[in-house]
Amino acid sequence: MADTKLNPEIFDLKVENHELIKTAYDAYLANSRSSHAKTLKRGEVRGGGKKPWKQKGTGRARFGSTRNPIWRHGGVAFGRTGEENFTKNLSRSAKKVAIKRALSVKNAEKAVIVADKAMKETGKTKDAAKYFADLGLANKNTLAVVHEKTPELIRMTSNIANLKVVRATYLNVFDIMNADAIVFSTDALKDTEDWLIGKEEA
Repeated sequence: MADTKLNPEIFDLKVENHELIKTAYDAYLANSRSSHAKTLKRGEVRGGGKKPWKQKGTGRARFGSTRNPIWRHGGVAFGRTGEENFTKNLSRSAKKVAIKRALSVKNAEKAVIVADKAMKETGKTKDAAKYFADLGLANKNTLAVVHEKTPELIRMTSNIANLKVVRATYLNVFDIMNADAIVFSTDALKDTEDWLIGKEEA
């Protein structure tokens, strides 16, 4: 690990409750959710065009179709339409605060690592595996934060189990909280500081 000092405004916040972290975590999951499921209404189910029995005189309840929702093989009442919107909105400033709190929680758990040596981007998976093994992270869920995702870097890390590589500005609470270790390159650490506590974009 490098002797780089972590910015206390990001990695040493006093987190008294985890409400905002949970909100950001849930929002990530909700915004990743798709709405492909669709059920058939009574008018969309095949069959049921004929009235099952006459209106009066049978002693049974009145029914106009066997595709009534209370019948077997009938349509579904109030089912999925495939157009549901599950997204949850969180302001940009709230997201940044949540990320800083999540990083502070992980730093308190000694899970934040600043690599003293950048990984050589050879494009070979075995080199990437050795790099993280040398950091003692061979069997841990690892989040690697980098300055830039080059084709070589993607190629050498994409087949390593339990490893996810992201650029600093793509950090999110879900990945942070699910990681056993978070590895920053020195360039990525500066990018993170500029993004989370730097001047707002015009």
